[in-house]
Amino acid sequence: MSRLADSARHAARATGPKVAATAAVGGVGVAVTSALASLGAATYFARRVVTPEHEKKDDTWVLAVEGDMVTLRAAPHTLSPGRYGLWLEGGQGHARLGEVLSQDLSPRRAIDRTVTREVHGIDSGVLEPGPARWNSYYYAGDPGSALGLDFDEVMVTSDIGELPAWRVPPATATGRWVILVHGRSARQEETLRALPLLHRLGYTALVPKYRNDLGAPPSSDGRYNLGMSEWRDVEAAIRYAVGHGARDIVLFGWSMGGAVVLQTLNRSELSGWVDDVVLDCPVIDWGDVLSHQADLNRLPRSMALLASGLMGRRWARPLVGVSEPIDLTVANWVTRADELVHPMLILHSRTDAMVPYGPSERLAARRPDLVTLHLWDGPLHCREWNTDTALWEQQVGDFLTRDRA
Repeated sequence: MSRLADSARHAARATGPKVAATAAVGGVGVAVTSALASLGAATYFARRVVTPEHEKKDDTWVLAVEGDMVTLRAAPHTLSPGRYGLWLEGGQGHARLGEVLSQDLSPRRAIDRTVTREVHGIDSGVLEPGPARWNSYYYAGDPGSALGLDFDEVMVTSDIGELPAWRVPPATATGRWVILVHGRSARQEETLRALPLLHRLGYTALVPKYRNDLGAPPSSDGRYNLGMSEWRDVEAAIRYAVGHGARDIVLFGWSMGGAVVLQTLNRSELSGWVDDVVLDCPVIDWGDVLSHQADLNRLPRSMALLASGLMGRRWARPLVGVSEPIDLTVANWVTRADELVHPMLILHSRTDAMVPYGPSERLAARRPDLVTLHLWDGPLHCREWNTDTALWEQQVGDFLTRDRA
């Protein structure tokens, strides 16, 4: 027994360090694997943020069409009050939908719940059962086909190349211009809903595409810079407006378009031509948006912080796919509030699930001398106009005419 015990103790002394060393190496391997996995996930997260999404998937199912009514599968967007559009036939057709007429949310399975809405009109294509894609703009086409407004197709010269733009003159030229900037992976059509009001107020409206839009020149990396390079295209639009008779200019931005506008105000030598700013559900702080998106996707917030860090590191450019680092600290206008000098109207919904309203509220609290804030309850992202057009036009119109005799 003693010999067996001695042999066991000897074996333990001989193998113990080996086992410990193996365990230690295994622990390091797990840590390295975990770190690489986090880096990979953060890289994917960052690339998604900066990559344009022009090909969008269908997100709506048409169940039945009867006269001027359409029945859809119920979802948060199809149940939203107000008026919206619907892309048909792979985006080639378009219908305009009105208010909810009825809904059946009683089935236990979400796939069986339905909502019936008004059909305001079919602009093109055939509205029939099958897949479709929701259009929060309501309108489709151009200012002429969608609104019956006279317009010209012009080119705005930027450092990236020639940018196609719509120029919509008022009934009587006033020298007042407004430059409208759509959001991330959006279209010029996003701005159409604002044009009737601006036309009545006497503004010449300029709606340019910007780099990496469909039909516009791409940047060298084909990625969004989250406003840090796109502002040059808005500056080019200001230069165009000034060269064609503008005496004062309003910058009007939706979502990421708001971030582009804010960078323009801060960086452009032409920002002195801007009198007023209107922002609809704007990105005031990109860091806050990324943290929110991490929450929505059930990712740890540390992932958003790592992704933000990768965007700003020169060595990480090949990972993120950008040609220049994107420093998100310069895109936090709550901390930079003292640098703002232009009167600003912000419209934002407390129920915006894409771009949280908190930074807009904090910016307004820090700069009550400049910022007029209207918070809404109920609309989804950039859909205040859809839910109550009259109120939206009143708030925008009151701001833009406040100083006129």
